[in-house]
Amino acid sequence: MNFRRMIPMRNLLLPAFLFASTLACQSAMQSAYYATMETFGVAKRDILVKRVAAAREDQVQAKEQIQTTYEAFQEVTGFQGGDLEKLYKKLKSEYDDAEEAASDVKDRIDKIEDVAGKLFAEWDEEIAEMQDANLRSQSQTMRRDTEVRYNDVVRVMRDAEGKMGPVLQTFKDHVTFIKHNLNAKAIAGLKDSALQIESDVASLIQSMQRSIDEADSFLQEMGGDAE
Repeated sequence: MNFRRMIPMRNLLLPAFLFASTLACQSAMQSAYYATMETFGVAKRDILVKRVAAAREDQVQAKEQIQTTYEAFQEVTGFQGGDLEKLYKKLKSEYDDAEEAASDVKDRIDKIEDVAGKLFAEWDEEIAEMQDANLRSQSQTMRRDTEVRYNDVVRVMRDAEGKMGPVLQTFKDHVTFIKHNLNAKAIAGLKDSALQIESDVASLIQSMQRSIDEADSFLQEMGGDAE
């Protein structure tokens, strides 16, 4: 056995331990946050509604940023002379903003799922303590209907978020290529791929708009602000 190739077990376990510790710390912080908000009369349901509203706004901004990034890409591929490096820098800046916007959307959805999980768990515990069969049945129906609508919203949000990744990767590939080839001949070769990107961006924007519309509907049903 070649002992030089053996990796100490502690070196394998340490990253996993640190990851688990981080998750546990984040969970504890979230639990403390919810408990603190409860003392101020802000229930988990209210937090869920606010987080869906915040995610909706982030999706609106991300959708607009994706469109802006594509328009900057069009400027580069339609290059007819002038300062090509300036156009590249503009495209790179727009792409960076789009990547950040996509990250914000993902973080928002993660937070929605976190509070929803705790909300429905709490709901189940409270229903189990109810003695009035009629009221318990009504609460169970309300909980079930709310979870169904919640699942609809998150599914559409995750679908739109998932489509952002491939589009952003395509942008990144082209931004990198342009960086390596700041000349008109190389840029001219991108016109064909620009058509496919246009189609992908259009599909993504449609998905994001569906997600925004679904969030609007959910907020109206939950009594939240969809504006």
